[in-house]
Amino acid sequence: METKAVRKKEAKTSHQLHPLLTDEAKTFLYKLDEMFNSQRLHLLAVREERARQIADGQKLDFLPSTQRIRDYAHWSVAPIPEALQDRRVEITGPVDRKMIINALNSDAKVFMADFEDATSPTWENIISGQQNLYDAIRNQIDFTASNGKKYQLKKNRAVLKVRPRGWHLSEKHFQVQGRPISASLFDFGLYFFHNAQELIRSGSGPYFYLPKLESHEEARLWNEVFVFAQEELGVSRGTIKATVLIETITAAFEMEEIIYELKDHMAGLNAGRWDYIFSAIKKFRHDPEFILPDREAITMSVPFMKAYANLLVKTCHKRGALAIGGMSAFIPSKDEEVNKRAFEKVRKDKTLEAEAGYDGTWVAHPGLIPPVLEVFDPFLKGRKHQKHLLREDFTVMAPELTNPEIIYGQITEKGVRTNINVALLYIESWLQGTGAAALYNLMEDAATAEISRAQLWQWYHHHVEFKNGKILNKALFLRLLNEELSAAKKYLGAERTNTAKIDLAAILLEDLVMNKEFEEFLTLKAYPFL
Repeated sequence: METKAVRKKEAKTSHQLHPLLTDEAKTFLYKLDEMFNSQRLHLLAVREERARQIADGQKLDFLPSTQRIRDYAHWSVAPIPEALQDRRVEITGPVDRKMIINALNSDAKVFMADFEDATSPTWENIISGQQNLYDAIRNQIDFTASNGKKYQLKKNRAVLKVRPRGWHLSEKHFQVQGRPISASLFDFGLYFFHNAQELIRSGSGPYFYLPKLESHEEARLWNEVFVFAQEELGVSRGTIKATVLIETITAAFEMEEIIYELKDHMAGLNAGRWDYIFSAIKKFRHDPEFILPDREAITMSVPFMKAYANLLVKTCHKRGALAIGGMSAFIPSKDEEVNKRAFEKVRKDKTLEAEAGYDGTWVAHPGLIPPVLEVFDPFLKGRKHQKHLLREDFTVMAPELTNPEIIYGQITEKGVRTNINVALLYIESWLQGTGAAALYNLMEDAATAEISRAQLWQWYHHHVEFKNGKILNKALFLRLLNEELSAAKKYLGAERTNTAKIDLAAILLEDLVMNKEFEEFLTLKAYPFL
């Protein structure tokens, strides 16, 4: 017999309660699940099999089966809307109300509202994020801070793009026949159902970023979702435009095929550098020749990263798509000397992207928009993009995408401590419900935290030796973990520490690092605790 407590708990978590989840919206979501979930699960199984093959020593290469797509000259993406032609600087962030207003009001050309790496997927964050976007699109959004400061939208604002969660994630608060729905289908479906027509009426459109794709088959599934959704709601085919993040090392070998599968809906590719580094570590974690050094040493000048970045530009421009550079995660500080050094690094990084032919790039903070525009404007010379730069001089062979050749970086105890500290603080923040955490003048999200914990797993299981001769064994790792846990608690203060989320973060990190089996995503491990 049901108790009142059980009924009360179910009522609190029921997806029936939010006004956006109308009967019509839920029916649309059920249809998406019925049409596409089985194929999603199949592709996730294909991912696992491919990972096993790589672990067994299979080399990554460009696909012989799709050679005709790469060789055939006479295809390109469908026309890209005027609103998405100028993307020289884009800002990204979570879907909270204040962030949405500030980002849309910034001088960025595009704002990517992120349900994925920058958002901790509590039900409150996800459903309120949908409501916030619904309100912003209808010019009915405002926000009053605790100090009384009011925020509201300006007339001229950035173009809105939305990043749903990846194919690997589920949304446990919306059940279909007793099981969680795909988070990708939920985020995309609810947003598209309520906002596609309103966006079109306002002169914009339903524009998306697609994360974590590992193959062109996964891109094909998204294309099928787009076609069905447009037909179901009476939207012209090709109205949806998507930019795909190339943030897995397997996708780097299928960029052209990914563009081809989505060519009617394609806006461009993005060099998702942080997830890309994580993906490389994850896929080659068993390879003793692919043990990467301290995180700070893995820059875009590293050979395998440089090859990937250049190939992305060439592939995009060959097919008429836009190439968007990676994230600058620096957050301006009150310390002017810190800012001076950081801005120099940002300008150097963005100059490399502009010289390579990128059409735009990402920043995590409005303070970075002016210096990034200063870098890109001289290269664009009044144009909106650099698609005329075809990079025909550049060629890349498969081994160049998987050979790190990092000769200047080493693994240090400081690097281990930094990874432990950042991973602890980020996981704690994520468990608290904040998916974009400002730590040490950097905006850390799930992607950067994944690099830290993946490196720790790799270094621990390969028993790496530091410059000082110490071996990273169980005793040393646990000592460093305990010491950095104490430092993290001091950093957080008593109020946050008393929630015990930092202690849970330490338990999760210890298991993520020491477990013989590598967890595909730390968010999958932590999701049950939200």
